[in-house]
Amino acid sequence: MKMNAGTVDRAIRIVVGLGLIGLAIAGIGAPWTWIGLLPLLTGTMGYCPAYSLLGMNTCPMKKESTQE
Repeated sequence: MKMNAGTVDRAIRIVVGLGLIGLAIAGIGAPWTWIGLLPLLTGTMGYCPAYSLLGMNTCPMKKESTQE
């Protein structure tokens, strides 16, 4: 799997995922807060299947060196 989530995107996903899981563990909110596992996993892996389906990529472009 090629990474398609950039650094800022990954950090936001991890923070949101941990926050939702924290709410689920504390018993605050509905059982849907366990959905926080999804952004946590996509943030740690750096790959988002939805981005692939939509053709999106938030990773910075690598500069190619042109030597002639």
